[in-house]
Amino acid sequence: MTEIVLGVGASHSTLMNTHWEETFHKDRAERFRDALAEARDELAAARPDTVILVGSNHFRGFWLDLIPSFTVGVGECLASGESGTPKGPQPVDVPLARHIADSLVEGGSFDPAFSAKLQIDHGQSHAIQYLLDGLDVEIVPLVVNVFAPPLPTLARCEQLGRAIREAVLAFPGNRRVAVIGSGGLSHRLPWPDWREPHGDDEEFMVGAWLNGRENWQDYDVRRREIIRAAEAALNPEFDEEFLSLVQRGELPRVTEYTTEELEKVAGNGAQEVRTWLLMSALLDHIPGRRLAYEPMPEWLTGMGVAVLDPGQVLDPAHVPDPVQTDIERQS
Repeated sequence: MTEIVLGVGASHSTLMNTHWEETFHKDRAERFRDALAEARDELAAARPDTVILVGSNHFRGFWLDLIPSFTVGVGECLASGESGTPKGPQPVDVPLARHIADSLVEGGSFDPAFSAKLQIDHGQSHAIQYLLDGLDVEIVPLVVNVFAPPLPTLARCEQLGRAIREAVLAFPGNRRVAVIGSGGLSHRLPWPDWREPHGDDEEFMVGAWLNGRENWQDYDVRRREIIRAAEAALNPEFDEEFLSLVQRGELPRVTEYTTEELEKVAGNGAQEVRTWLLMSALLDHIPGRRLAYEPMPEWLTGMGVAVLDPGQVLDPAHVPDPVQTDIERQS
């Protein structure tokens, strides 16, 4: 029997690797890193055979010549290795990956793209580096478009998570499966809407996204300079509310946001919370346990970690309900 044994939601930032010494809030950074280590230990204790790794792509594996909403890696998987993250081939559970892709199509509700030679970037390899360190597991990579509008709606991502859950539980094997959602929380990247760039930097970014398939490294120095020059734009209130929904098993409420509303409240980088939503749906939205939240302006991101454990379902009544959340205000 195949079972889903654990879910983890975790923020990512390559600035952990490249600018650790320049990090001002070292206490916050160390608490976040410790929480990643704790989540990694919980993954090890759950003994998964396979990890469904849900992440975004930062225009190093996908470019504007082709941007699917959802892509399942069903063969080779290569990590790009930027900014000190893992590089090269990653082990894929090909039978489970192809079963998921087949089940989604045959079920009639989704037609995901698939890749027999998928390139991922730190949107997933950051999780491999910190959450799968030393674990003997295969992955099923799932890439969600969160940066090239039009984006899949939050509701559509939640529906996909439920459909994948059904497919996994119907897999005719004996797998222990964990799920990682990598991304978020609130942050704003100096990235334009590709349809309407303004100024030299934005024109450069769109050019890199359009033409970088064969030589993305050639664009990386200036890309990094533009990112490092950006001012942090965090919304800790949103992040706290989001994590409280995770704790109470109420994450589907974020589907009340439109894409535009979510960006206005929490930044364009917050579109990555789709990966958490997918992960949570795969765990049937059981209440989760928050391991950390640290606002890290040096990393431009609100950094959170949470674990959803089917073997230790928590009582959501013990989680305080904010008086009125941004999500409620959208209703």
